[in-house]
This record gives sequence, structure tokens and C-alpha cells, in this order.
Amino acid sequence: MKKNKLGNTGIEVTPVGFGVLTVGNTQLNLPVEEGAEVLRYALEKGINFLDTAQYYETYPYIREALKSIDHRPVICSKSLDLTYSQMEFAINEALEEMELEYIDIFLLHEVRQDPDWDDRAGAWRCLVEAKEKGLVKAIGVSTHHVDVAEKMASIPEVDVLFPLINFKSLGIRKGGGSGTKEEMAAAIKANADAGKGVFAMKAFGGGNLTGSYLEALDYVRDLPGVASIMIGFGSKEEVDRIVEYAEGTIDRNYTPDVSKKRIRIDQGDCEGCGACIERCPNKAIFRNENGLAQVDHSICLTCGYCAPVCPVRAIIMF
Repeated sequence: MKKNKLGNTGIEVTPVGFGVLTVGNTQLNLPVEEGAEVLRYALEKGINFLDTAQYYETYPYIREALKSIDHRPVICSKSLDLTYSQMEFAINEALEEMELEYIDIFLLHEVRQDPDWDDRAGAWRCLVEAKEKGLVKAIGVSTHHVDVAEKMASIPEVDVLFPLINFKSLGIRKGGGSGTKEEMAAAIKANADAGKGVFAMKAFGGGNLTGSYLEALDYVRDLPGVASIMIGFGSKEEVDRIVEYAEGTIDRNYTPDVSKKRIRIDQGDCEGCGACIERCPNKAIFRNENGLAQVDHSICLTCGYCAPVCPVRAIIMF
């Protein structure tokens, strides 16, 4: 598979990467060996880019997959931490649990609008120093926010931007409200023009746009500045289709079977605002004992009407 340069980092990545979150305990919760086998298969098929995070708890899958691979993929991890010491622990934890001497990319995870960037100054300083020590090759941020993406273009130490974007603008934020795909696309281009490497998340809007498979992928692939699209896989068949897409051999009439997928609400992201409860036409979403939204699958229509109104992209489908 061809590779694209990731900005000025010196790192080259395949046009699609494997978002390892999918196989972990917050989504498919596959046994380690089973999830690692899907990872190994993707790497053998030519994908060279893996994305994980401290929060995902998926390092064991990567460690297991790498045992039988004779080449090293590009690995990105992330941490939600604020302080220097917390980030230092996160980096060391990733190195130890994946049995690596260095990590290719390490990011501040889900940076939100100000003052989040300033509040995480200690963690960012740790990343800068980790890069100087050779523990990390490139550093940057992942974000769902247009204003954060715009800001990163002017910060010299930022090597990489990992933004959320899709053709329906699902989950894109700006300040305290919603952002648009056009605004995020402009921010992506500004970062690329500044030499930052950009790879994109949520092309399928957390799975809600999977039924528009080719339209969703084409939109993000064709954005100026995007080097790779990070996709979550749960099976070898899904890997086969994305490899065909990346190599240009996919049947342009292909539509995936989403009949077995279900709407779910990530309890770690949900803020309990109730917007999805109000929007659901079948009253299939309710507040659980923690005050957060939860789906009653016995009456859910899987219509997806709830996803666009969620302000924090907590609604996913898998």
C-alpha cells in the first residue's frame, strides 16, 4: 500500500490506519488474542498505522499483535492528563505495556476550547521534553474542536493534528457550540500549510455514517492536508474492504451490512444533557441511574436521529 508523508515529521503512513479503540472493552471487548489477530491481519495486509490511547486500555492487543510481525508499524497514543508527572507516567506506561523503546506519536487527548490548552501546560511540557529525549518522535493534539485545530497551526512545537471531521459535521465543536465541516476543513488545511501532519478521525461519525461508506471515506480522503484516515475495525472482512478502498479496487457499488449494528452511548463521554432523549422518535433513550443517557435496544429503531444532536459525540454505532 502506498504511504503519505505526515507533514514535516519524517513519518510516512498508509492512507488508512487502524483505530484500536474498537476491539477494546468500551466497544467490542474482544479477547486479547482475537483482537490481536485482527490487528495482525491488518498489518499483514499493508496498513502501517495504529492509533490507541491510555484511556482505551488496548495496549495488550498491540503488544500481542507485534509479537508475530516482522516490521514495526507507526504507533500513536494519547493521554487525557493535565500535569507533567501524569503525562510522564502515561508515556512510560505505554512504552512498558507495548514493549517499545519509543512511540512514534504521542498526543494530548481530546483538547477542548480554552482554557483546556492552558490547563494542560504541564502535560504539554512533558511531551516536548519526551521528544527531546527520543522517547517520542512527534507530538501534538487530538481534538473535536475547530477553534483548537485553528490554534494548533500557529504553535511551532505541534507536529501533528488529529481532528474529527466527516461529511455530516457529526460531533464537530466550536467554542461551546457546534462547528461545521467547512470550518474544520479550513483548519486542517491551515495546519497542513504550516507543515503539521494531519490524520483524521470519525469519518463515519462514530459508526453512524457507515451506511454511506464510500461517500464518507471519499469526503475525508479528498480534503487538502489529510494524510490518513483512522478507522476502527472489528473483523478481517472490514479490513479487506478498507484495503480495497485504499488501493482503489473496491466495488463502487459496495454498501456494508449495518443491520446488526446498534446505537450505543459512551458513558465516559455522555454529559447527560438530554438532547438525544428529546430527539428520539421512539422514546428508546432514557436516563440511567447515573443520570446519563442509555439506549433501550428492545425498542430502538437504529434510525440515527439522535447522533446529530449529541454535543460531545457520545453516540456511536457498532
